[in-house]
Amino acid sequence: MDPCPFVRLIVESLALKLPHAATRPAAQDQELPLANSPHASLHVSKRRPTGVLHVRVGLPPRRRLSPPPFEQTHHPPSVRLRGPHGSTCGVSSGKLLGRLNVIIDLAGADSKSIVFRNGWLKLGREPDKPSPRIHLTVRSEPDPRFVFQFGGEPECSPVVFQIQGNIRQPVFSCKFSADRNSRSRCLPSDFTNNNGSSRGWMRTFSGDRERSGRERKGWMIMIYDLSGSPVAAASMITPFVPSPGSDRVSRSNPGAWLILRPNGFSVSSWKPWGRLEAWRERGAVDGLGYKFELVTDSTGPNSRISIAEATLSVKKGGKFCIDSRITRESLLNSRSPVKGFVMGSTVEGEGKVSKPVVEVGVQHVTCMADAALFIALSAAIDLSMDACRLFSHKLRKELCHDEQDYSFS
Repeated sequence: MDPCPFVRLIVESLALKLPHAATRPAAQDQELPLANSPHASLHVSKRRPTGVLHVRVGLPPRRRLSPPPFEQTHHPPSVRLRGPHGSTCGVSSGKLLGRLNVIIDLAGADSKSIVFRNGWLKLGREPDKPSPRIHLTVRSEPDPRFVFQFGGEPECSPVVFQIQGNIRQPVFSCKFSADRNSRSRCLPSDFTNNNGSSRGWMRTFSGDRERSGRERKGWMIMIYDLSGSPVAAASMITPFVPSPGSDRVSRSNPGAWLILRPNGFSVSSWKPWGRLEAWRERGAVDGLGYKFELVTDSTGPNSRISIAEATLSVKKGGKFCIDSRITRESLLNSRSPVKGFVMGSTVEGEGKVSKPVVEVGVQHVTCMADAALFIALSAAIDLSMDACRLFSHKLRKELCHDEQDYSFS
């Protein structure tokens, strides 16, 4: 299994010097940090070896260049970075201070680290006028990844291909099931951890939550290798149900999946690897909220480690990503095994045909079974877009066990 060459383009060490107003001594510059995070990063494939990194530096609206000091404001200056493929990171601002271009040449960057710029740059073009100056470091690091793509929508039980340039090689197959009336197909009957207990991962699908047509439950997708052996699975362990008086899954009561791997050499015994929660966000932008945690062998509050939490646009979709460089520090701790880029998976917007493309960092894959876990996780986040669809809308037939619950749209 050979990876595809990727290069990580990193912009860091950001700082800004603003000259004081003319009534103040010109020698007293203000040195301000540009962003809350120490760096930003872009991911580019090795297909286009050259390009220009465009940097726009601006201030938020109503930003004063004189006291009160920066530390007392709520909106720090911001930087907008535009990569060679039009990717952006950072936020736009109200007052443009200047533009600068950094020429990058990625030739050889897939095998070694390269520094393209490191130091202070002037933003203004008038030599006799005090101008803002920006400090930045622009560098690249090799970031090879395995690339996979579902041959169809996850609920249609597709083949999964590994992508290497123009070569598409089948490596996994999927089997989706949506048995609403039984969890016997969701997990093997002897699903336990090493201590022989279920550890409370399962919630019953009976009792007061058994409301036909008002919950989505029992979904499962199994991942098989080319020999037909199951190597990973994603099982819906908490039903997706609307909050009281609503037709949407709320953050206070999310649905949940377990990402499972075989427990040892037995194909009938499984252990949890990760847990994914998903819900429908309210607000100006209609979004799919999610939180992913790694499951450890310990018990109690330390049994799960949060490593990813974000929101995807329901209309436009987006990219589910696990990356320590863009994850909030509050989600990571000393126990977290997440270092650098872990995985990324495309997610289409609601109602659109989705054939997820999955990228996995090579350092996180020691065998095909490791890659299968990320394939299962990708399927779970993709299926969550359907599971969190408003309950006033019908689902497609592949996602429903009961005929009356689906439409052909």
